[in-house]
Amino acid sequence: MTVRSGWLVTRSECGAGQSREDTRLVPVGTMTPTGEMTTRGGVIPGGDPFALARVSDMQAAIGVGRAIIQGRAGQGAYPVAVTAPEVLAFADGDYQHPRIDAVVIRVLDAQYDAAGFDGARLEVIQGTASAHPVAPVVAGTAELLYEVTIPAGASQWTGGLDWATAVTDRRRTTASVGGINPPGWSDSWSGAYVGQYRDSAGGLERWDGSAWTPYPSPEAPAAWVPVALAEGYNNDGNNAGPLRYRRITIAGVPHMQWRGGISWTKKGDPPNDGVVLAKPLPEGFQPKRYSPVPAAAGGVPMKIDFTTAGQVRLIIPEGVTTWAAFTGITYPLDK
Repeated sequence: MTVRSGWLVTRSECGAGQSREDTRLVPVGTMTPTGEMTTRGGVIPGGDPFALARVSDMQAAIGVGRAIIQGRAGQGAYPVAVTAPEVLAFADGDYQHPRIDAVVIRVLDAQYDAAGFDGARLEVIQGTASAHPVAPVVAGTAELLYEVTIPAGASQWTGGLDWATAVTDRRRTTASVGGINPPGWSDSWSGAYVGQYRDSAGGLERWDGSAWTPYPSPEAPAAWVPVALAEGYNNDGNNAGPLRYRRITIAGVPHMQWRGGISWTKKGDPPNDGVVLAKPLPEGFQPKRYSPVPAAAGGVPMKIDFTTAGQVRLIIPEGVTTWAAFTGITYPLDK
């Protein structure tokens, strides 16, 4: 038997029912909850569980894998495993219209359904042929794996199915409670508790009680802080706007960012020996290391020193005129 279930068939004295090997192979533990007594069904990630592979024109094999299948509320969830590939056959296509079949893994429990026996199996649910076919509804204790489009007239005598285009992957994933759910074919499902996480195939998302939100949250733009200039300096040098700064984070490292420009009256002779600020920057905005930075200026480029004491000083080259630009200056604040 290659499709196995856990906690479904009682072990008998003659050896039938759930074996120790069955118990070891099926998933064990509490998976992602959807309510007080219900679990999110789905495949257990790892490799390519329940991979579908072509066998012949109208046959496919479903590979090994593990899954959880949730029954009705109060029925519980069933752990299952496929331990060797199972071959499924698809009926020939309708003579006139296409249809969509569903591939599912199903649990049959005589205590809750009309099957009359207990077991787990892979099966094909045949859809209805139509000019505009829709996939069949998956009812009962079953987990949808794939939808397969069967064109009109498809059979082993007409070339069968184009497996590359006929199959739509409908596998969804589940993980242990508190774990991060990997991405599946659809992300249109709600979380069960505040603080639940999932992988969106591009990053992490956190359930906040009403919606999935990116995690960590996008950093709010830091406000620009104007500076008090030393006597003799003016804002808006070279029409670059008032001088201001802000602290930002780049790749987890705090940085200082500047914008604007300054000017002075006498060509080549900035006041206050080149010291720009009336008072040093606050402690949290001072670099831990001396940070000289090249900058645009009137006439020729210059260097601006940002000191560990929080001061800003222009290093004046020969040929500079009456302005300096700070826009675009960024440097790290850490060591």
